[in-house]
Amino acid sequence: MPDEPQPLAATPDTQADRAAAPATAPVAHAQSAPHGKPAEHTRSAGQAAEPSRPKPPERPAAAPAPAAAPAPAPVKPAPARGGAGQSVARSASPNRVRARLARLGVQRSNPYNPVLEPLLRIVRGNDPKIETATLRQIEQAYQVAERWHRGQKRKSGDPYITHPLAVTTILAELGMDPATLMAGLLHDTVEDTEYGLDTLRRDFGDTVALLVDGVTKLDKVKFGEAAQAETVRKMVVAMAKDPRVLVIKLADRLHNMRTMRYLKREKQEKKARETLEIYAPLAHRLGMNTIKWELEDLAFAILYPKMYDEIVRLVAERAPKRDEYLAIVTDEVQADLRAARIKATVTGRPKHYYSVYQKMIVRGRDFAEIYDLVGIRVLVDTVRDCYAALGTVHARWNPVPGRFKDYIAMPKFNMYQSLHTTVIGPNGKPVELQIRTFDMHRRAEYGIAAHWKYKQEAVAGASKVRTDAPRSPAGRSGKDSAAVNDMAWLRQLLDWQKETEDPGEFLESLRFDLSRNEVFVFTPKGDVIALPAGATPVDFAYAVHTEVGHRTIGARVNGRLVPLESTLDNGDLVEVFTSKATGAGPSRDWLGFVKSPRARNKIRAWFSKERRDEAIEQGKDSIARAMRKQNLPIQRILTGDSLVTLAHEMRYPDISSLYAAIGEGHVAAQSVVQKLVQALGGEEAASEDIEDVPPARGRSRKRRSNADPGVVVKGVDDVWVKLARCCTPVPGDPIIGFVTRGSGVSVHRADCVNVESLSKQPERMLDVEWAPTQSSVFLVAIQVEALDRSRLLSDVTRILSDQHVNILSAAVQTSRDRVATSRFTFEMGDPKHLGHVLKAVRGVEGVYDVYRVTSARRP
Repeated sequence: MPDEPQPLAATPDTQADRAAAPATAPVAHAQSAPHGKPAEHTRSAGQAAEPSRPKPPERPAAAPAPAAAPAPAPVKPAPARGGAGQSVARSASPNRVRARLARLGVQRSNPYNPVLEPLLRIVRGNDPKIETATLRQIEQAYQVAERWHRGQKRKSGDPYITHPLAVTTILAELGMDPATLMAGLLHDTVEDTEYGLDTLRRDFGDTVALLVDGVTKLDKVKFGEAAQAETVRKMVVAMAKDPRVLVIKLADRLHNMRTMRYLKREKQEKKARETLEIYAPLAHRLGMNTIKWELEDLAFAILYPKMYDEIVRLVAERAPKRDEYLAIVTDEVQADLRAARIKATVTGRPKHYYSVYQKMIVRGRDFAEIYDLVGIRVLVDTVRDCYAALGTVHARWNPVPGRFKDYIAMPKFNMYQSLHTTVIGPNGKPVELQIRTFDMHRRAEYGIAAHWKYKQEAVAGASKVRTDAPRSPAGRSGKDSAAVNDMAWLRQLLDWQKETEDPGEFLESLRFDLSRNEVFVFTPKGDVIALPAGATPVDFAYAVHTEVGHRTIGARVNGRLVPLESTLDNGDLVEVFTSKATGAGPSRDWLGFVKSPRARNKIRAWFSKERRDEAIEQGKDSIARAMRKQNLPIQRILTGDSLVTLAHEMRYPDISSLYAAIGEGHVAAQSVVQKLVQALGGEEAASEDIEDVPPARGRSRKRRSNADPGVVVKGVDDVWVKLARCCTPVPGDPIIGFVTRGSGVSVHRADCVNVESLSKQPERMLDVEWAPTQSSVFLVAIQVEALDRSRLLSDVTRILSDQHVNILSAAVQTSRDRVATSRFTFEMGDPKHLGHVLKAVRGVEGVYDVYRVTSARRP
């Protein structure tokens, strides 16, 4: 085991080591050092030579040397103005003075490790007044990380230290504080090296240690079917303690996604799926849109490369015309704002590839309809200017009804504020506008990271929006209240993970909450409460308070009595009635219509405490129903040891606890049955019988009667030969022959899925070879995958007809994600022509993949 790393100030063998000594103090201590007086310039040479007594970093003193030995007046070699005695004293050691001056000059010209210069340039840009001692701490964090990662390599072959340095650069670009930057440099040391957390705490202080520990705990649990949910739960707990932990984790994932090409394809897809399902939505929830967009595009390119390339191609084709129209709109808006004396910056809004793809799926629109919709952003100084700019735009162009949204008065869950409107612009084309202040724009880009980059107050005029958070105590400052509102979602997640026993159930709640749309409703006192779209009065009641939810018996919306399952709309005024009866509680039927994870979890928690016996019976019934669906022997399994063993594996003390968990909804009965099936050896695989395809009859047989299959059996003449339809071989494919009963010789591709079974009868296998003639006709099946749009099938069919192939059948299937999968079967005489056919089909707009279909075995 290597020696425990010591603070660099403990062994100042060189002047550079002495220069780095102040970096051993924590951030808070460095900030308290006198400005302009770094400790390395006030330490005497005698003191620097005592390595056996390093100053502990926890000590609050800024200067590492005792005051008893003051340094000689060092850096002012001014010409002598005193008497001769003074002159003689100075001339006694001119070499020493010149040496000190030379060392100080070198130190000033190149004070930091050149590798860190790009990072420190960003840090200085964020905070021009940052103290030298703080920069020294960042440098020391790099030196410690570089020392402990020395010899480690990434998959790309680069030194491992390049990863934490890149992560920290991302954090600096987000404007994070020095403690987060140091944690970014050190985030892998505790997990991947012998550098301990206690040593890190001694060297860099409690804050950095807390952040590194939080990131390390997230990394210890690997993502998998079951582990994924538990990892996300730990992530939520860690970020609720300090959201910077998640910011570091997001920066870590972003750099890993940028360098994913060095991993195996399977691992790339796994990481990309995690990114798309968990990390990008979490970045969105925290308002970090710059991170979210890049994560989504990188994951999209890995998971759906052909679809990604097609959208990139379509964007590139339309970019020139769109940019030309965008310039016209931008010029007109700028001219109107100048005339109204509104100082503003007007820019176009970039379109992100995954965003375009999502709109095609969710809204079911063609690419042209989405991409041709021009979006511009107007940035102004004040909230007053936002509304003035909106009036100016609406004075020029007519707004589209129903497309105006005021997120300044009602901010989104992730602190996002802006005015959104859509107008009918030049040439009758719609134009989307976002109008916001510069401060709002920073929050929209950096989200929760803006708390550390921009310390100013929240914009005046923003209304308070409660997201299931308790009312702040009276007298709390406006700044504190804003912070409470901003962190409310994190605390809400912390509550969920405590209430939900099953990690999988928690993950589903989180996924739902990450992807939800919202409605805003009012309490009788005028407070605004954000709820999921489709929420009911019961969701509202639980958002107000848990006890209010439990005791709800009725509701009034906009002054009218409504059923509890009624759907709430934006702007509704909601009032609920509660029961004062002792035994009042929720109804299990509510689980069928509530939308918010909070309400669902609170209802389940109530039943888990109040109705355990009932839950056990319901759990038994649920297990029995799920087993019937699987045709499992219910009596044998329920009375055997398999279910007891499974209960212990799932960390329940006994089988009753497992039944209760199922009855209360903490664990799905179906998932328990699936684990039982696996424990009993799995379901028997369905066997697939090989059937000889009978000769085509009727019209098809007549059409093929004169066709030569183009295959001969070696050494045998006058044998009826047919091409198998299961794999549709064509000249050029390796082939084998199989003697059927009464249907001649069937010719298969050598890699056909049926060959393995056929080869069990070697006496019926024959050698065959291609011998095509002019009358030979071959059957070909192709599959076309495209982004769904109108007239897609007719366009592909027209292209095939232009290629002079005889189409026999066509089938189209559109998936939920708006991907159209078409399969065409046709006849052609010369298989060499197939390459031209596939190339022509690939040219159809929206088609991102086309290939020949066979029943070949997968490698």
